[in-house]
Order: sequence, then C-alpha cells, then structure tokens
Amino acid sequence: MPIDNDYFKNRQQGNNSGGGNKGNYQPPFEPPEFFKNFGKKAGFIYAIIIIVIMLFVFKPFAIIESGQVGIKATAGKYNETPLYPGFHFYIPVFQKVIVVDTKVRLINYKTYEASGAYDQSIRLYPAINILDARGLPVSIELTVQYRLTAQGAPKTIETWGLRWEDKIVDPVVRNIVRNVVGGFNAEALPTKRNEIATMIENGIRKEIESLEGKPVSVESVQLTEIVLPQKIKDQIERVQIANQEAQRVRYEVQRAKQEAEKKAALAKGDADKNRIEAQGRADAVTIEAKAQAAANKAIATSLTDKLLKMQQIQVQGKFNEALRTNKDAKIFLTPGGSTPNIWVDTKDKARDSSINK
Repeated sequence: MPIDNDYFKNRQQGNNSGGGNKGNYQPPFEPPEFFKNFGKKAGFIYAIIIIVIMLFVFKPFAIIESGQVGIKATAGKYNETPLYPGFHFYIPVFQKVIVVDTKVRLINYKTYEASGAYDQSIRLYPAINILDARGLPVSIELTVQYRLTAQGAPKTIETWGLRWEDKIVDPVVRNIVRNVVGGFNAEALPTKRNEIATMIENGIRKEIESLEGKPVSVESVQLTEIVLPQKIKDQIERVQIANQEAQRVRYEVQRAKQEAEKKAALAKGDADKNRIEAQGRADAVTIEAKAQAAANKAIATSLTDKLLKMQQIQVQGKFNEALRTNKDAKIFLTPGGSTPNIWVDTKDKARDSSINK
C-alpha cells in the first residue's frame, strides 16, 4: 500500500502549531466574510452607532399625545404655531419642546382638606371667604372646570408662564364671587342660590374668555355650598319654623273656610230643593184648580134651559116608572124644579117611620 506523505505532513504541522495537543488535528481558522471586509465598512457602522447613541442621549424628538400640545422654543423664543399630537423633531441645545396639557382641569374651592388622591389636573384651594352686604362672614364652595385652548397655548405660556391658571383663573374666580355674593344679605343667600350661581358663572365666563386671544375656555362653574355663620343659620331656622307655622295656620283657616262653604252650599241646596218642591205642589194645585174651573165653566156653559127641562122630564119619567112598581113610595119635590125629586121606598118600615117623624 502506498504511503500518503500529505497525511504525515498535516500531522506534523498540527503538532508544531498545537504544542501538546498531539493527534488532534484542527484546520486553520477562517474568519467570516463580514469581518474580512470590516475594515472597509467600519467607518459607516461607527457612524450609525454614534447616531443611535446620540438619539437616546440627546433625544432630539418629542412625542405629543392626545389632549396635549407642544410649544417649540428656538433660542428661547416661542414658536406661535403649537405642535399637535404626533412625532416632532427639534435641534437639541438650540431648541426645546414644552408639552402642556389641554384637557379639562378642575379647581375645587373647599373649607376642608378633602381625602383622596388628586392628579395634576385637579387643584384644591381654600373656600372663598366673603363679607356680605352687612359685613357678616360667608364662605363659598364651588368647582370650576376649564381648559387651556390649544391654538393660543404658545401665547398663553409666553405671557403668563406655566402657572397660568394661578394667574388667570383663580384671581378672576375670587373677584367675581366676592362682587356677586357681597351684594346680598347672608340670610337671603340660600333662597337665591340658583340666581347667585348663574351670576357667578356668567361673570367668570365673560371675564376669562374676554382676554386677548381667549387663552382659557371655561367649561362650567358649579356652586356646591354656601357656608353661613352659626347665628345666621339659627336665625334662618327660626324664620323657617315661623313660616311653617304660619303656613299651617293658613291651611287650617283655608280648610275651615272650605268646610263652611261646603255646609252653606248644602244648606242652600236643601232650601232650593224645598222651595222647588213647594213651588211644584203649588203649581200642581193651581193647575188642578184652573182645570176644574175650566171644566165647571164648560159644564155651566153647556147647561141651557132646554137641556135642564129635558133632563127633568127624563128624571120624571123614571119616577113614574118607579111608581108603577111601588105604589107606596113617597116623592119629595124640591122647589123650583131645578133639582131632581127624591124618591123613597116606604116598604121599608124602619125608613118609613124615620121619614114620618
């Protein structure tokens, strides 16, 4: 069998390069093609890496979310056009982007520290203390809802700063509340609550939204509580009790009056009923009398002399017929002959004896 000299050469080269690793042949290392050309592309790769690092370090971009606007400032000067929600680039060092909230915000004016967590869009201020028309102290609690207008945000921040609501909303609210409530007496405030609430809201809305550029939009103003001094509360309570008593008395009087009117109406009804019934009976008698009189008049008119003579002849004929049957009968004649004669049967001895007497 021939001897493969290349095999021994390769083993020899392996022993010389590997030192103590006898009998383990390893071919020489071949680097990937990418690393073979790394020297040619190293500058480009390093540039990309540096750019990525700078993007994360300097962050020359801003992401504006919904309900926000961005204000780009170049060398300290605000751009008049706001940045609306989206992705925006700027030049670090020379430019910066200020993100402001345009969602609805609240200011609660309360007399006590309310429990619970509040986010940045909700502020809690002390209640507004006022002197009424007579100088009595009154506290007003209310809630104001407002928001920064997106279009005018750069001008607003440039003019009023980032604490714009402490310079625009709060002073106006306190001034309007003092002017409105200060014109009323303390005891009249509860009864005129709706009127006062309307006046406060209209005054705040008009004054804030009349500012140049309309930087803030007032959404609503709710009057939540009117805190009166204790003596005013006691006085109002006494007045309410007196009013309730007076109302009860008026109710009783009205009820008694209604009962009296009811009884009077019933009595009048009974009287009218009796009168109508009596009138009916009288009318019936009158009608009957008139009918009888008319009948009598008709009869009298019909009784002529000839008629009477004929009736007398008829009666006399009947008597004659009776005498033929009862010859012992007696006839009593009335004078004038206008009334029929009376015939008595004398066969009845008892009747005959009474007649003879």
